[in-house]
Amino acid sequence: MDEHGGTDGGHLELGRHRFPPTARLVMAIVNRTPDSFYDRGATWDESAALDRVHAVVADGAEIVDIGGVKAAPGEEVSATEEIRRTSSFVADVRAAYPDLVISVDTWRHEVGKEVCAAGADLLNDSWGGVDERLAEVAAAFDAGLVCTHAGGLAPRTRPHRVAYDDVMGDVLDRTLALAARAVAAGVRPSRVVIDPAHDFAKNTWQSLRVTRELDRMVDTGWPVLVSLSNKDFVGETLGAPLEDRLHGSLAATSVCAWLGARIFRVHHVRETRMTLDMVSSIRGERPPTQTVRGLA
Repeated sequence: MDEHGGTDGGHLELGRHRFPPTARLVMAIVNRTPDSFYDRGATWDESAALDRVHAVVADGAEIVDIGGVKAAPGEEVSATEEIRRTSSFVADVRAAYPDLVISVDTWRHEVGKEVCAAGADLLNDSWGGVDERLAEVAAAFDAGLVCTHAGGLAPRTRPHRVAYDDVMGDVLDRTLALAARAVAAGVRPSRVVIDPAHDFAKNTWQSLRVTRELDRMVDTGWPVLVSLSNKDFVGETLGAPLEDRLHGSLAATSVCAWLGARIFRVHHVRETRMTLDMVSSIRGERPPTQTVRGLA
């Protein structure tokens, strides 16, 4: 590791894969909830959720992120119910795709233990390490862990009049502390990811600032995940309703990709895959698919 964190050479190890620093990975959202904010429960039925997995893999997703509880306030979901929604589904996805990187969005160590036993490779802790034992579970199963900035908020609460002297400074302080805690718990450094968490404990101005200052996170050496897809900061910036935020999401994706983000958690896989490939080609890290008009 360097003086801040990250891994030697910048490789990210998830499941059976070792991704180089230039790889920009699509993490497809698959919600096992009846009340998800974007798809409104479209993949609540298990067969529909598995169809979604087939579709996103075909469209180029390297990772699927399975969630059993929506992030927003709502009906209470117990750990037992969250396990019921996710663990058997993880096993089904693993059986269908032995090499696919499977992530589960959870903050609870009880859920983490069950989904890792079922085949999950990555625990996506969206609530800033409120359950310290989740890192221990990741270490026990040699799984990855996403260390997220939630500003100290309790799970499933919305930001209200949040203020920072330096929002990215707070993001760095909290995520780097979580990454260090994960490594101390035994998680391999090559399996640790940090996430600024747009809209979590942030208003639109703060999410925009985090976006343009993302290179500060990238410079720490830890791989950076961003979850931008159809977020409220996109909608408020453009005055766009939920169903009309794709273009704004892709614009933010391009900026974050250029600044060095490595994983992109999204609803629209094909459009994001094309956007990331274009950024990679502009940066000279990916050749064009074809060049019928002549050689470089």
